[in-house]
Amino acid sequence: MAVPKHKVSKARRNTRNSNNSKLTAPTLTECKQCKAKIRPHVVCPECGYYDGVKRIETKNDVKAKKAKAAAERNAQ
Repeated sequence: MAVPKHKVSKARRNTRNSNNSKLTAPTLTECKQCKAKIRPHVVCPECGYYDGVKRIETKNDVKAKKAKAAAERNAQ
């Protein structure tokens, strides 16, 4: 088991750990469809579009389909 031979001073310890605080905020871009802030090269979770094409179904799409189906059933 490794055991330190000498005490590590506070300055040496803090210098070593100083790089841990240099985090940057993620880069955000604007969705071309809904103008929401998203990470680059990722499908927009708000509208489901990527590169101008609908890629995924969102929660709002599912709710709209259920409401439309319920309205059709009530109309009959």
